[in-house]
Amino acid sequence: MSAVRLRELSKTFHTGFWRTRVHRALDAVSLDVPRGAVLGYLGPNGAGKTTTLRLLMQLVHPTSGGAEILGRPVGDVGVRRRIGFLPEAVRFHDTCTAEEFLEYVGGLFGYTVAERRRRAALGLDRVGIGADRRRRLRTYSRGMLQRVGIAQALLNDPEVVFLDEPMTGLDPLGRREVRDLVLALREEGRTVFFSSHILNDAEAVCSHVAILNRGRLVASGRVGDLDLRVRSWELVAAGPGESVQAVGGAAARWVTRIADGRYALELPVEPSPEALAAELAQRGIQIVSLHPRRETLEDYFLRRVAEAAAAAISDDEAECA
Repeated sequence: MSAVRLRELSKTFHTGFWRTRVHRALDAVSLDVPRGAVLGYLGPNGAGKTTTLRLLMQLVHPTSGGAEILGRPVGDVGVRRRIGFLPEAVRFHDTCTAEEFLEYVGGLFGYTVAERRRRAALGLDRVGIGADRRRRLRTYSRGMLQRVGIAQALLNDPEVVFLDEPMTGLDPLGRREVRDLVLALREEGRTVFFSSHILNDAEAVCSHVAILNRGRLVASGRVGDLDLRVRSWELVAAGPGESVQAVGGAAARWVTRIADGRYALELPVEPSPEALAAELAQRGIQIVSLHPRRETLEDYFLRRVAEAAAAAISDDEAECA
């Protein structure tokens, strides 16, 4: 059973002073997120990421289609006790301390006073809030408030965690701590569904990705199964530098000496590097390694978004013709 399932989920807003303009924020998105997966929900600003999370939390209602969490319709009371949510724009009662706020959230779940205090302390420890937990939230930085929001999302020990831009406002150390926390949740078998535009962070923690553009799903799947194109080949050879340069210099984009008698060559995708490797071997030069250098997740993301944008322009031109 999927942890999260979207079926032709769509949301249309009416905008403008007279609300006569129609904006389709989400357009028939279907997606299955396996249990235990860490899904990076990626897309440029305005792609529909936050709208999707708001629909899953029933903060807004779909125009058409539907969604399930843990096999039950969104909004099911039993499911709500098993999920956690961090919204994009975190807002707290700023006169509370972090401890008081989390204990208040624990009260909403019906925990005893002792259990609220225990969970609040554990949650703040987990996100790295120390003695500052007794300060008023109005004195916190944006990054510290984000940490408190993450602690809130994990307070009820959820099976599925929804995080909307969880790295926002965090310094590099804070981002690394959140990445480590997401990986720990994955090791515990929890499902994490998070949106982000920071693709390096997504690449570091995701097992699955889904890419949105203009409200449409343009790609999804396991990170290891994505069609990451080969950008170049890296060949490492051991032998006399003059021989390596003589044979490989013309074909390679560059040749770099990486150790005594060992050189790295970057080769273009075409022609195939096997012929050059064979020629080097015939000259008595040892081939240490040969492997492709593929697109990063950021490269893949930019390519798919550009392809989707070009397709959308073609569709618009066809409609106008």
